[in-house]
Amino acid sequence: MPQLTVKDLEQLQATLSEAGLDYQLELEDGKISVMGPSDIESSEIGARFIAFLFAWINPRRLGRVFDSSGGFIMPDTNLKAPDVSYVSAERLKKSQRYFAELVPDLVVEIKSQSDRIKSLQDKIKMFLEMGALIGILIDPDEQTVTVYRPTGNPILLGNGDILTVPELLAGWEAPISELWPPEFD
Repeated sequence: MPQLTVKDLEQLQATLSEAGLDYQLELEDGKISVMGPSDIESSEIGARFIAFLFAWINPRRLGRVFDSSGGFIMPDTNLKAPDVSYVSAERLKKSQRYFAELVPDLVVEIKSQSDRIKSLQDKIKMFLEMGALIGILIDPDEQTVTVYRPTGNPILLGNGDILTVPELLAGWEAPISELWPPEFD
C-alpha cells in the first residue's frame, strides 16, 4: 500500500469538508489518524492554558500560541497537531495559510477521557526528539502536570505548585490549581 502524504491528507480534508464533515486529522508514517473531539473538561483546560500563555506572550510579542487545530509538518514529514503549542517570534515571524513546517518550541498534550497516558507521553517524546524544547502533559484525572525536557527526568507538579518554563518564557508562571475548571454554586 502506498504511503500517504500531506497533500493526500489535504485532499481528504477538502472532500470531508465539502460533505459537511469536520475532522481533525494527523499523518504519521503515511497513515492518517482521525482525532476525535475531546471531552469538555479537557477542552476547557486547553482554553485556560492558552489564555494564561497568550496573556503573557502577546503583549511582549514573544511568539505565537496555537490550539489543537494548528498542524505542524515535522522533519520526518509527519503532520502533527499538539493540543496547545507555542513557537517563538524568531522562528515564525509571520503566520501562514498552511501547516507550519517546523517543530514547536513548546507542546502541550491534555489527557482527555479516552486518551491513554502512554500514547501522550510517546507523542511528547517524539516532539522533543524532533527539536521541541519543552513538552507538557496535563492529566485532569490526577490533577497533575508533567514537564518534559530533551534531557533529564520529567518533573511532576500538582496543586500548590507553579508551572514555569524559564528557558523559554522567563518570568511566566501558571499556578497548577488555576488550570482546572471551576465549579459554580
